[in-house]
Amino acid sequence: MLLAGCAPQNQAYNPKQPLGEQVNYTITGIDAGAGIMGAASTALTDYGLAKDNWQLQTSSTAAMTSAIDKAIKHKEPIVITGWQPHWMFTKYPLKFLKDPKHVFGQAENIHTIVRKGLKQDMPTAYKFLDNFYWTPKDMSAVMIQVNDGVDPAKAAKAWIKANPDKVNTWIKGLTPIKNHQKIKLTYVAWDSEIASTNVVAQVLKQLGYDVTIQAMEVQPVWASVSTKAADAQVSAWLPKTSGKFYSDYKGQFVDLGVNLKGAKVGLAVPKYMTNINSIEDLKKK
Repeated sequence: MLLAGCAPQNQAYNPKQPLGEQVNYTITGIDAGAGIMGAASTALTDYGLAKDNWQLQTSSTAAMTSAIDKAIKHKEPIVITGWQPHWMFTKYPLKFLKDPKHVFGQAENIHTIVRKGLKQDMPTAYKFLDNFYWTPKDMSAVMIQVNDGVDPAKAAKAWIKANPDKVNTWIKGLTPIKNHQKIKLTYVAWDSEIASTNVVAQVLKQLGYDVTIQAMEVQPVWASVSTKAADAQVSAWLPKTSGKFYSDYKGQFVDLGVNLKGAKVGLAVPKYMTNINSIEDLKKK
C-alpha cells in the first residue's frame, strides 16, 4: 500500500516498545515510480508486514531526507527506503536492514545506456561514455557538495579538477571535436544521478559538445533514450531497480555496461535502533 502524507510525529526511540506503534506502522519512502518503492511494497507482503498494517508512504527524496534529519536530531525511530551511494549514509548514522528473503536483491551496479546509432553519430562521445567508470566514494564526494548547497555543475567541475588522473583514463586518446555537436542526457533527479550526470556533462563539454541535461521520472528516461529523443543516460540501476524498464525497452538501446559497482538498495534505520537489524524485526512482538 502506498500512502502520501507527512511522516508521523514520534517520541525518542524506545527499544522496549513495538516499533510499529512508534512509527505508526509507516515506512518513509520516495517517489511512487521509483524501483525501490516497488521492492519495498513487495517486502510488506513477503515479510508479512502488510498483515500488521505496515504501510509505505510516498514522498520525495528531499522530504525523506528531511524526515531523517529531524528523526536523528531527536533520536526518534524511523524506517526509510535507502540506497547507496547517497550522501545520507555519509552524513547520518544509518544502517541497512538485513533482507533474508532477498526482496531487494543483491548489490546492484549502475549502467550507462545510450541510444542506437550513437557510436556512428558521435564516436568521441560514445568512446568516453563507454570508458566512464567511477566508485561510490567518487560519487559521494560530489553528492555531499551538492547537499551542502554547491551548484551541481560547480561541484562536478571541482571534482573533475581534483581528479585529473581518473578523468584522463576516460578520455585517453580522444581529440575534442570542433563542431560543437549537440548531445542530450536524461536522468532521474536522485542525488546520485544528479552527481554522475553533471560530471559526465562537464567532461563532454571539455570534449567540445553542446550538452543538455534534463531530469525526468524513471520510465521517461528509458523511453527518451530508446526512442532517440535523448542520446544517453548514466543512471540505470540494475538488475533490480530498473530491471522492468530494461526488459520493457530491450533491443531499443545499447548497454555500455557498468559505470559504478556496489550500489545497494533496501530498508534502513538509524544505528541507535540497535535491536532492529533485519526487516523481520519490524514485525509485531
